[in-house]
Amino acid sequence: MPGQVTDTQPRVWRERLIAIAWPAAVGGLSGALLLLVLLPIAGLLFTSSPGRLLRGLADPLVAPAIRLTIVTTIASLGLIVLCGTPLAWVIARRRTRLWRVLETVIQLPVVLPPAVAGVALLLAFGRRGLLGPSLAVFGVGLPFSTAAVVLAQSFVAAPFYVQAAVAAFRQLDADLVLVARTLGASWPRVFFTVAVPLSWPALAGGATLSWARALGEFGATLMFAGNLTGRTQTLPLTIYTALESDLQTAQSLSIVLVAVAFALLVAIRAGARR
Repeated sequence: MPGQVTDTQPRVWRERLIAIAWPAAVGGLSGALLLLVLLPIAGLLFTSSPGRLLRGLADPLVAPAIRLTIVTTIASLGLIVLCGTPLAWVIARRRTRLWRVLETVIQLPVVLPPAVAGVALLLAFGRRGLLGPSLAVFGVGLPFSTAAVVLAQSFVAAPFYVQAAVAAFRQLDADLVLVARTLGASWPRVFFTVAVPLSWPALAGGATLSWARALGEFGATLMFAGNLTGRTQTLPLTIYTALESDLQTAQSLSIVLVAVAFALLVAIRAGARR
């Protein structure tokens, strides 16, 4: 009996130590990451007065940047949805290795550094790029134009929508498509009256994420479209410009973008719950 008590005592102490150390470790590590995320947000929100923030929004750079950002992000989202929805439908219906490789390639802009994305766009659409000479024949020059902003935003934001659309179409009940085809519906009718309506919540969520990514695009836009006021200077580029001379304006615009991003995430989560 004394030997058995001696054997169980170390195990009891280990269990007590784990019971104390585990919550402390989890709490400490979780708290560290929460502070890393929350402290910068708090720095944006609580280091200036509302009056100063409003005065920052009155900077002459702000209005053209807001107008350009709204126009270009809506245009890029329209391009992504128009081209990405049928592409996602095709990818979801194909199971060959080639289409799996193409699906991976489409996701590549998500992990590319912004500088690489900018260089890639220049080498594709620049004056000496793959399509540059052909476009020049028609008098079209894309770099450092508003169209370049739309292309840069579409390049980096498209994967978010396409991936959501592919996942939605793959979850579609195959029997519904089969029944529609059996009843004589053509493939276009199946796509527009069965696949898209039933997948609409996921498509809307993907479009929202894609728009949010386009809204925050900075690196590829700067390298491919430049930073021209009223022409290519979107809100992130305006923050970058204002940071050199007017921290207040940069802070005010940063809070605007944080508020928009937070609202979008809340909307996506609410849509997912429904």
